[in-house]
Amino acid sequence: MTRLAAEGNRPARDTAKRVAPVWAVLTVVCGGQFLVVLDVSVVNVALPSVRADLGLGETGLQWVVSSYALTYACLLLLGGRIADLFGRERTFLVGLGLFTAASLVGGLAQGPWMLVAARTLQGLGGAVLAPTTLSILTTSFPEGTRRARAIGTWTAVGAGGGTAGGLIGGLLTDYLSWRWVLLVNVPIGTLLLVGAALCLPVRRGGLAQRLDVSGTVLVTAGVAALAYGITMSESHSWTSGHTLLPVALGLIALVLFVRVESRTSEPLVPLRLFRLRSVSVANTVLFAVGAATFAIWYFLSLYMQNVLHYSPVRTGLCLLPHTVSVIVGSKLAPRLMNHVDGRLIGATGGLLAAGGMLWQSTLTAYGTFAGSILGPGVLMMIGVGLLMTPVTTAATSGVPMSEQGVVSGLLNTASQLSGALGLTILATAAANRISSFQAGTDDAGEALVSGYALAFRIGSVFLLVGTALIALLPRWVPRQT
Repeated sequence: MTRLAAEGNRPARDTAKRVAPVWAVLTVVCGGQFLVVLDVSVVNVALPSVRADLGLGETGLQWVVSSYALTYACLLLLGGRIADLFGRERTFLVGLGLFTAASLVGGLAQGPWMLVAARTLQGLGGAVLAPTTLSILTTSFPEGTRRARAIGTWTAVGAGGGTAGGLIGGLLTDYLSWRWVLLVNVPIGTLLLVGAALCLPVRRGGLAQRLDVSGTVLVTAGVAALAYGITMSESHSWTSGHTLLPVALGLIALVLFVRVESRTSEPLVPLRLFRLRSVSVANTVLFAVGAATFAIWYFLSLYMQNVLHYSPVRTGLCLLPHTVSVIVGSKLAPRLMNHVDGRLIGATGGLLAAGGMLWQSTLTAYGTFAGSILGPGVLMMIGVGLLMTPVTTAATSGVPMSEQGVVSGLLNTASQLSGALGLTILATAAANRISSFQAGTDDAGEALVSGYALAFRIGSVFLLVGTALIALLPRWVPRQT
């Protein structure tokens, strides 16, 4: 039986009490990641049904989505550090258990407050779970091609959860009830909990004996205020006090956080990690790439439903090739990395994704599935898969095992904040173009298409910036392990 790799630079007391086949560990961990990413988007399609059943207004509907996203984004660093300090496998079980229980409460919610509270608890569970999934993989697989393959699977499953959310949400809402977009997590989560209890080795945490409370409070408040300000910019301008005040407070809190971390003996985020090129550059690349890719499904869904007049279920089905393509790219990348520098694979993927986005920007009001959705979508998502695997692998290379959790939290936080910021920028640019275009034409479809096309062109610029930065990553040397 294949045994899990020993954690070479963890303290001697951090030993596993049981071993399991690596495929079982990979299945359980990626299952947890799939649930977390799925719930970012699966609820969106069900919102009209939620409003009709529970009587929510526009503000209440926004909080059904935002309560999960904000809690998830602002607690990722804390979740990653808790895993390092108190044991990743125990933390995985706690996060998954909380996420599953919150899903049950949300699915049975009898009022708006109960649903929003459940979504907030889901976000908390997800924030503990997501960085733990990646850190379990990076401490279970040694650096080299085996770790790259595991991260490729993790990337594919995460991206697949994001693209499948719309389809799964539409099918569950249409054929069962909106409640099942949450209740479906319960049997899956329970099965994963049993699998985790049987498969994951039990390890103790690291050497640190206490949590950096001041750093935790500052970074949580800073990220929460920053994310909230970005969210508010969707309904208010960037110069509005509703946007500027939380953004300013968030930046101030983050500056204070850096100052505190530089002076404490057991920091939440050791600042020396940013002296590693692999960590600092990879996070910057993922920030630029996330700003573009997070918005892809948003604008494609709007295009198919508002311009081509597809149903929600048909829209979800049309996005399935995107899911397959990103899985193919993510699984192909580690195989290519056996023979080629990972930077070249990532840069090739970035160029393919940017080219696909430019192709996507040629969409028309009378587009076809093959020419306006399938072709550019496959090119974009294969490119994204090829890019994400080597960059994520690089970000976790050369990092002590005792700090893999916090590095995973950094990666997830960068992706979440960049996605929110990128979507806001692209949506604002699209809305302004649509408004100006409508002033000179009576064709609503053409006006919408002009806005969506501009968003894809701006997104391609973000991708090109991220692709250029890949050259600054350390050279990947394939190691057969």
